[in-house]
Amino acid sequence: MKVAVFDSGIGGLTVVKSLLEHKLFEEIIYFGDTARVPYGIKDKNTIIRYSLEALEFFKNFEVDILITACNSVSAYAIPELKQNAPFPVVGVIEPGVLALERKINDKEANILIIGTNATIKSQKYQKLLNQKGFFNLVSKPTGLFVPIVEEGIFEGEVLEAAMRHYFKDINKPDAIILGCTHFPLIAKNIKNYFQNDTTLIHSGEAIVEHLEKDFSLKKRFSKTSLKLFASENPEKLKVIAKVWLKPSIV
Repeated sequence: MKVAVFDSGIGGLTVVKSLLEHKLFEEIIYFGDTARVPYGIKDKNTIIRYSLEALEFFKNFEVDILITACNSVSAYAIPELKQNAPFPVVGVIEPGVLALERKINDKEANILIIGTNATIKSQKYQKLLNQKGFFNLVSKPTGLFVPIVEEGIFEGEVLEAAMRHYFKDINKPDAIILGCTHFPLIAKNIKNYFQNDTTLIHSGEAIVEHLEKDFSLKKRFSKTSLKLFASENPEKLKVIAKVWLKPSIV
């Protein structure tokens, strides 16, 4: 089994980490569109166009499933990708909601959703959570986190200033949905900002469960190989992957 993982930049490595740990696939092909990151400030039609261009790249490989790790792509481009792909396409928003359901039993819990402008504007998380009975929601676009992470800044004053900017008027939530795959890379700092007892949710936590349920993937491979590609500066992607995926990477 071979899986493709597509992201606007390096953030999709947080999904790759879960896939590596569970060894559902023999091979993972990762492509980050680092030349055009972030997608979250772009309009719907541009996000769809970029996504279809990435799909053409993956058609060069005999993949069995494509995971769009980018929440902005998952919010806007899934129908077009499914229509044009010769293999199944899976987004990350539904797994994120699934992860919250597993961790938060109280339907009255105060939930903060953070993501790019495009993801928050799409209302996809909000609508799915409403369907599950969660209505105490605050949505906050936090797009600056994406270029900060892309720069390899995972702590320090720049990140602290961005968190103060976004969170200064927000009461401590019971749970935070990290609605961008870049955000788990700074999850520790976000948790510390809200004094550690806030539950953090991200799609990578539930992606394996989602795949097992929808595609009946049960076999575990003894070894998973990983191939990394980027539209710009692939060496930087590989350096960050080595740090973030260790010891999962093989």
